[in-house]
Amino acid sequence: MYALLAATGMRVSEALAIEVHHFTNEGRTIKIEQQVEKDSPRIVKYLKTAAARRQIDLHPDIAGYLQRYASGKTGLLFHTTNNTPHLYGNLEDRWLTPRLVKMGLDETGMGWHSFKRFRKTWLRGARCLEDLNNFWLAQSMSEVYSHLHEELELRLEEAKRVGYGFVLPEASNVAVVPIVPKLQQNSADEKAA
Repeated sequence: MYALLAATGMRVSEALAIEVHHFTNEGRTIKIEQQVEKDSPRIVKYLKTAAARRQIDLHPDIAGYLQRYASGKTGLLFHTTNNTPHLYGNLEDRWLTPRLVKMGLDETGMGWHSFKRFRKTWLRGARCLEDLNNFWLAQSMSEVYSHLHEELELRLEEAKRVGYGFVLPEASNVAVVPIVPKLQQNSADEKAA
């Protein structure tokens, strides 16, 4: 889930509501149509804003990584043992915060929203087309007349060009080891992972 959040900038409530059928274009695009309700393990069809109903295009490496993770799954991509959605507050308390503390990164504002900030910063640094940057991150379009979001091939090429800004773990770790994104990782760190 950490890789998904860092590579897309989607809200955690949206990521926890992703179902296998939301992947299109051979896994390169995710349709955002629903979210997990804040304090209840249920899916709701409304989103935070009108701009949140969108499609997010993935780099081919990220698409392949997620497709390997989703292989054999039906329904929710991430779910509890009872097949209900996770509550993101519980995941933050049990998974995210302890890992941030262990890495010495726990500070105010380093919760789920930090993944969205990471993605926005990465896209800006990669000189991503601003209209697509805003579309993927569900931010208001600065140019209301732009229709770049309708150009699928352009979106897929831009997603490939800008990359994702962190090292993906080996495929064998996909379902087991949560990943916190890093901008750089040296060879000693890679061997330890």
